[in-house]
Amino acid sequence: MNLFNILPGFQTTPAGLEREVLRRLPRVLWVGTAVPAALSVLARWLPWSGSEAEVLTHITTLDIYAISLVVLHWTLVLTVAIGAFIVMVMKGPAYVADAYPLVEYEHPQASSDRSQA
Repeated sequence: MNLFNILPGFQTTPAGLEREVLRRLPRVLWVGTAVPAALSVLARWLPWSGSEAEVLTHITTLDIYAISLVVLHWTLVLTVAIGAFIVMVMKGPAYVADAYPLVEYEHPQASSDRSQA
């Protein structure tokens, strides 16, 4: 018994932009994560003017912004990856699922009479 019966006569669609998007997503993920992290590290090396409490407040605020930007970026990359994967799956071959005879198919008039009663 074959679990995946491909629908006969179905033509698959050639791969398109979704493959290129999926191929570039790992690089986009790492670059989008590294840039805010690098800016956060760079902020610690730069000279700041003001009191120690003010400098610490500015650096902490910058860290919070960097973390929130990284989380937003990961969410966007995951959403684009899910969308590209769905497009890739939908372009693949069609499969026949649960091919079984319908009971109503043999007596269509009897089933329509029951639904009206």
